[in-house]
Amino acid sequence: MISFDWALKRLLRNKANFGVLEGFLSELLHQKITITNILESESNKDGENDKFNRVDLFAEDDKKEIIIIELQFNGEYDYFQRMLYGTSKAIAERMTKKMPYSQVRKVYSINIVYFDLGAGNDYIYRGFTDFKGLHTKEELKLSENQKKVYKTTYPGDLYPEYYIIKVTNFNDVAKDTLDEWVYYLKTNKIKDEFTAQGLDQAREVLAYDNLSDKEKQAYDNEAKRDRIKDSEIKTAFIDGEIKGEAKGKAEGEAERQALEKALEKEKAEREKEKIELEKEKAERQALEAKIDELKKQLKI
Repeated sequence: MISFDWALKRLLRNKANFGVLEGFLSELLHQKITITNILESESNKDGENDKFNRVDLFAEDDKKEIIIIELQFNGEYDYFQRMLYGTSKAIAERMTKKMPYSQVRKVYSINIVYFDLGAGNDYIYRGFTDFKGLHTKEELKLSENQKKVYKTTYPGDLYPEYYIIKVTNFNDVAKDTLDEWVYYLKTNKIKDEFTAQGLDQAREVLAYDNLSDKEKQAYDNEAKRDRIKDSEIKTAFIDGEIKGEAKGKAEGEAERQALEKALEKEKAEREKEKIELEKEKAERQALEAKIDELKKQLKI
């Protein structure tokens, strides 16, 4: 099977392959998702992308809701803020000055990350806005008229939802159909017994052997670039460790020599102090001897 990031960039934007994404999203969001359109974004266009860049895909479903799928390999401390910015931008860009707020569109932000984002042991997280009373703890609901207009119950249903799939946290044991998708995201493999929505089509669409010769060449070339960049990063890391170790040794040797010099200087100063003390002692003893001699002469 080919990797999901490559499929997002090249295959899954094709309308004939929407069933793969629809299956994945239906399993994740626990509702039937039908994609009607793929929207352009700054990084989902064809180009010389590789796994060290983020991959995103903007989709629109039959309810005019926006779905952002973003895949990221490299860690970023501000990734949570980027998620927020992404949903805010998606909403703002699709509003005109004269549009009423009732036309603000629901956004789902799906984030597939291959680094340890935040501190947590789970591998799938959902972020959702709810409104609860500070005193009663009761969750705020829409009014009856609002429910009829928006066909939902809670204000949070109108707000963006965030999903984070921390792929590397998955233990490779698929306990349900969503896990089957996570298994594929981590291993690039789909087991024969998997039954999750979209995987049947994925077995065909995402199989390397079913790619055209041009697609195989593009996939192989990108894999080659990825391996080279992997090697470059590892080499730079090892070089950095070696240089750091050499620098540490040099700094350690310099510190040792400085310490030895300081000890030698301290030893010399102590020897000097000792000689001066002995000199003072001898002078005092000589003075005391003279005093004793003088006393004898004066018969004191």
